[in-house]
Amino acid sequence: MSRRSGLQAAAWGGLAAWAGTWRPVFAQARPSEPPPQPLTAQERAVHALCRLSYGPRPADLAALQRLGPEAWLEQFLAAQLRGSAGGQVLPESVQARLQGLDTVSLSQAALLGRYQEARRLARLDKAGDAAAKGAAKGAAKGAANGAAGAASAQEARRELVRPILAQAAEQRLLRALHSSAQLEEQLLEFWFNHFNVFAGKGPVAALVGSYEREAIRPHIWGRFRQMLGATAKHPAMLFYLDNAQSVAPGFRPPARLGDEQVARPRGLNENYARELMELHTLGVDGGYSQADVTELARMLTGWTVDVRGALGRQGSGDLFEFAPRRHDNGSKQWLGRPVTARGQAEGEWALDVLASHPATARHLSFKLAQAFVADDPPEALVAQLSRSFLASGGDLRAWVQTLLGSEHFWQREHLRSKFKTPYQFLLSSLRVLDAQPQDMQPLLGALAQSGMPLYGAATPDGYKNVASAWMNPEALSQRVQWLSRLNERTAGVERASRQGGSLLKTLAPLLSEHTRSVLAQEPAELQLALLLGSPEWMRR
Repeated sequence: MSRRSGLQAAAWGGLAAWAGTWRPVFAQARPSEPPPQPLTAQERAVHALCRLSYGPRPADLAALQRLGPEAWLEQFLAAQLRGSAGGQVLPESVQARLQGLDTVSLSQAALLGRYQEARRLARLDKAGDAAAKGAAKGAAKGAANGAAGAASAQEARRELVRPILAQAAEQRLLRALHSSAQLEEQLLEFWFNHFNVFAGKGPVAALVGSYEREAIRPHIWGRFRQMLGATAKHPAMLFYLDNAQSVAPGFRPPARLGDEQVARPRGLNENYARELMELHTLGVDGGYSQADVTELARMLTGWTVDVRGALGRQGSGDLFEFAPRRHDNGSKQWLGRPVTARGQAEGEWALDVLASHPATARHLSFKLAQAFVADDPPEALVAQLSRSFLASGGDLRAWVQTLLGSEHFWQREHLRSKFKTPYQFLLSSLRVLDAQPQDMQPLLGALAQSGMPLYGAATPDGYKNVASAWMNPEALSQRVQWLSRLNERTAGVERASRQGGSLLKTLAPLLSEHTRSVLAQEPAELQLALLLGSPEWMRR
């Protein structure tokens, strides 16, 4: 075994034993002992920094030390609740880099147009392959030319769609790493996961970045009803959950649709209606029946994508359309209420009802508390958040303010209680090393290897954010292996930042005395991996 392999094995062995036995201090308390004391000012500041951001940068910890915990926390919370509305939140260099991503400014029509062109080239490839087989006995030169043409078309397809998804991922990571509006970036992840779409399904790959930019990000601090409507009408969601194809019984499409088969009608489809109630609003125990799912699906027939319009708009415009001929105008009974034929207004009314429903308030409040407080959040906090949601009419800024103003958020038992997902672990490790990654592909590869590829959750419920989904030996091993490969090329981490000793000093406020003592005794070559693989760093 080489020295490097031996060190990696030692690091993993130590980490596995360490992580397997470590528990938060409050979890080791006995019932007879007095209740935990309130957090100190320093602990409150560190708790906010780790829970409301993707982890501290060295400059954040320096500011905390310079200003003092109370003044720093007051400024930090005010800035996070303002979000990007408070002014410039990205360094100019990052802003310039984002402006250089040419596909992120493309309209829905232009993005779908690229996907359709890629499909056209795929059909040419298929026709070319068939022709090549038919001419297999012909001249070798002709066969070679056909192969070259197929390869060229295949490369053209890659160049049409692949950069769109790559640039969407790059802008997400750049903002998460560098934005000073860290809570806003965490809420973006939270809501995208809540309204998940899968980039691996058909045209969604070309539209997922647009979906995030147009249906999620603008509404983070708005009202829930606005975000609900924006996601319902975005072509990424319409394609992902098949509502673009859902039509009234007996509907007969035009004789020839050509490449519009991406939205070809297939009869009534209940996928979106089911997830709209089960995942996006009421929750699985929200008091609805299978009959309600079917009736809601009928109300949403005709909510589709204007594929023909995408071809004729020359790269401009949104693609949602209500197609009256596809809509089911029959009488309906939904959630105990009669529904008369009103076309698109039926679906809009349904979204109004769902957005303001008490079951929706509870379902969303549980998810927010689970994401930001504890895997098993206090019932009192969920109830408090539910009341705030209903009283404010789904005002998401007021809702988040209620979370941060609640005593439950600041209880000692929730300090370091959340285990980081692979996405959170990667970002927090890069931020604390002040990384400046230029090539995002190694980072995206690391997320894929960890089981959390960006935009890659195939099921509508998205990725889990609880420890049971990510805390296992294989996952911890992958984290250590990634840490061992950190360098300037793979993650933009300079050599000086990889020195465990200096990083140990930087992170001293976040580490227990025991952890600091253990790390100080380890060889310099192991300190970085052990430090970022320590129990405290695995949690937030």
